[in-house]
Amino acid sequence: MKVYKFGGASVKDAEGIRNLVKIVSGENENLVIVVSAFGKTTNALEIVLKAWLSGDEKYESLLNDIYASHLSVIIGLFEEGSEAKGKIDNSFALLNNYLLTSIKGEYDFEYDQIVSYGEIWSTIIVAEYLKMKFKDVVWCDIRDYLLTDDRYRDANVLWSESTKRVLDRFNFGNEKIYVTQGFIGGTHARKTTTLGREGSDYTAAILANMLDAECVVVWKDVPGILNADPKWFSDARKLDEISYKEAVEMSFSGAKVIHPKTIKPLHNKNIPLHVRSFLTLKEKGTVIKADPALKKILPVFIKKEDQILISILPKDFSFVMGDNLSRIFLSFITHGIKVNLVEASAVSIDVCVDDERAKVEVLIDDLSTEFAAVYNEKMEMLTIRHYTKDSIDLITKDREILIEQRTRSTVRFVVRSLTGL
Repeated sequence: MKVYKFGGASVKDAEGIRNLVKIVSGENENLVIVVSAFGKTTNALEIVLKAWLSGDEKYESLLNDIYASHLSVIIGLFEEGSEAKGKIDNSFALLNNYLLTSIKGEYDFEYDQIVSYGEIWSTIIVAEYLKMKFKDVVWCDIRDYLLTDDRYRDANVLWSESTKRVLDRFNFGNEKIYVTQGFIGGTHARKTTTLGREGSDYTAAILANMLDAECVVVWKDVPGILNADPKWFSDARKLDEISYKEAVEMSFSGAKVIHPKTIKPLHNKNIPLHVRSFLTLKEKGTVIKADPALKKILPVFIKKEDQILISILPKDFSFVMGDNLSRIFLSFITHGIKVNLVEASAVSIDVCVDDERAKVEVLIDDLSTEFAAVYNEKMEMLTIRHYTKDSIDLITKDREILIEQRTRSTVRFVVRSLTGL
């Protein structure tokens, strides 16, 4: 069996779902199909969430707009009176009732209860359309099978019990195709959790690991994994094959093609990951596997924007290492801030993180009794794998370098654009 994962761009409209069926039609193996929310639905639901939490009744019209977009897809795929519309109407009614009656909790908890609906809606519609074309198609609510802890917005999978449940449900006894959600899971208390943004790739890898899949195929709107974002470099080139290690290095540095957690479950069972384009089905895309056939090593350019560079200094000018360092990073963990880069000297430490301003300001306040801390905003973290002098000159032009780190195979810069000043 194989696991197919379709991202939001691939199922953003009725034509996209028809194309999904075309892709599935070319596969003779049993399939688990993991689907993300349609298009920009996750972003739209985040706006609904913020309006609702702030008491702005505008959330109702925003949610109606999301319903209208899903209804337009249904109209483009089904005859009037379809089961798909009834199921979608019921699901939207459940969310509406939740927003009207529930007591508002913490942001991360409410995020998972509300934003997770995007995947429920997309998979209902995809499954109902597939049922019109194939026999033995079943929709599964992954929240009943992929159990997690209650770390909302970044949940950890409870592997042992989840594996038992997944093997029991996705057994291909009477079914050939299972359609389920990426990105989400559930606790023992039946509360919805999410695995982090772009977590649908991770879901596909988890299921592939548990089910001993032949491979995972991630269908995207790019020809494969490129050596740079084409929006950054117009002449970006496709990488035909890369190793698991290379993929991990790229994702850690900020490459957006593959979710950072995706590789480990596949590497553990030597399951290859194919990244292919749903726009050009004849192209092979990129394969991530244990022993790739490297024809030529190209420099790989990765840009991580919207960074904050935090500088931390003990107020008593004591060494930053030892107990001070433990205290500092415990605070980062406590406030849920992921560290992208660290540069330490004897009496100070610089940390580059994503621009989650509210969390950063709470962190600085928490450290303020012992440390002086300031931050620079609008930073970029630039990484080159397999760098050359020319490649470094290319990306650092017109940028002020605040931090530079090098190993044999990787160079990384924290920079500020000079052209925007």
